[in-house]
Amino acid sequence: MAKRELSKKLAFASADIFGGGSFNIINFLYPGFLALTVGISPYWIGVIMLIARFWDAFTDPLMGHISDRTKSKLGKRRIYLVFASPFILISMYFLFFPYAFSAVGLRIIAVLLSYLVFTTVQTSVMIPYYSLSSEITGDYQKRASYNSYRLGFSIFSSILCVAVPSIVVGLFGDAAIGFQVMSLSFGTLFALSVLFTGLFAREEIQTPVVETKLSVKELVKPLSLRPFRQYLGMFLVLQMSMAIMSGLFFFYVDFYVTKTQTFNGESTMVGLISAALMFSMQIVALPVYLKIIAKKGKTYAYRAGALLWIVTALFILLIPQDVTPIAIYALAALMGFGISGPGLVPHTMYGDVVDAGQIKFKDRLDGQMSGFTNFINKIAQAVGLALVMFLIGLAGFTERQPGGPAIVSQPDSAMLMIRIIMSLAPLIFMSIGIYISLKYKIDAKKQKEISDAIRDGLTNQEDLIHSL
Repeated sequence: MAKRELSKKLAFASADIFGGGSFNIINFLYPGFLALTVGISPYWIGVIMLIARFWDAFTDPLMGHISDRTKSKLGKRRIYLVFASPFILISMYFLFFPYAFSAVGLRIIAVLLSYLVFTTVQTSVMIPYYSLSSEITGDYQKRASYNSYRLGFSIFSSILCVAVPSIVVGLFGDAAIGFQVMSLSFGTLFALSVLFTGLFAREEIQTPVVETKLSVKELVKPLSLRPFRQYLGMFLVLQMSMAIMSGLFFFYVDFYVTKTQTFNGESTMVGLISAALMFSMQIVALPVYLKIIAKKGKTYAYRAGALLWIVTALFILLIPQDVTPIAIYALAALMGFGISGPGLVPHTMYGDVVDAGQIKFKDRLDGQMSGFTNFINKIAQAVGLALVMFLIGLAGFTERQPGGPAIVSQPDSAMLMIRIIMSLAPLIFMSIGIYISLKYKIDAKKQKEISDAIRDGLTNQEDLIHSL
């Protein structure tokens, strides 16, 4: 029985190799690829990200609506993972295609179109997958366990997708060829991981097809549930903070921490080792936060990790240029331990929030809720990246011109802006998350009341919803 349960957890977690891996490839590598290989300015990179998110504002809730109303032999969700898996490979290839049009406008249009295609494919996978996380099991503690496996896979993939893609690109004298090889390699890995979940992660909770018609009112209906809004808020600030930190990380290491070596054209592993330590510590910390959840609750674990993240990020302002790598490694490890808490907790909350929604709406709106969740995730990434790219552009950050020499230094003004943003972003956004977590009321006791109300059809359901 335990072996069967483990197999189910592994099958469920597999698809987040794509979720976590693509997140980090986009946040860590894509801005640099566009600025230093394709030759697009930070201003236009920000515009591209924002346009793509407006597209997501339409496609994410729509995909959730569609999956809630799907009937197939593979259920409501897994059919889309199977269908979309080959398109992951194709869209990844064009996402990192080194468009070399002489006119900058053509390069911008080509990049935008390829990015829109990729985000559409991502939506068709991650919306159903988010929904599957609430249907895979109905038990409060098991949800935490399943999602810890999922997050473990996601973080492990994040480590690979910070370190290995850069190594692959570096194997080739021409970075443009390196990015094509990298995108095909990881596109294949992502496609297979999603296909595995689609074929083998069988859901425990199966509900009838939702019959309501498509309308704006129906699409936004989940927002009327207070715990869902609180969950979205905690998830939003987390994703925005992570997108900002990861988007600036290699700029910070290459042009500040190892400034002299970069200027002299010397390559280092400081950035890759630091990123690997940060993500490895997120995995190491998962059992700690699971114990905190069992003893103190999910919101307590969220706050504990957020506070550690805030404190460690502030040290970025104190670190001098060309500092010993050991200082950066220690900071990255501590920061990763902190990030793990707020990184895990929203995933464990999602199923509980969907249960509460089932009482309020008399339907299980997993798809619509996951649509908003994925939309918020992408909005947070895009707004965070667009904002910081705009700010560092104002501060004088220099992009590479097509065919021009490699960029080996950045103005002090740009580096000061990067350090300020990386220090203050967690303080501002995670403080908001901590405040929201204090208002969130679904704990283990309340979740049992919700589960009993769903199972037994209790008459006090409205009172229960109001108590949340």
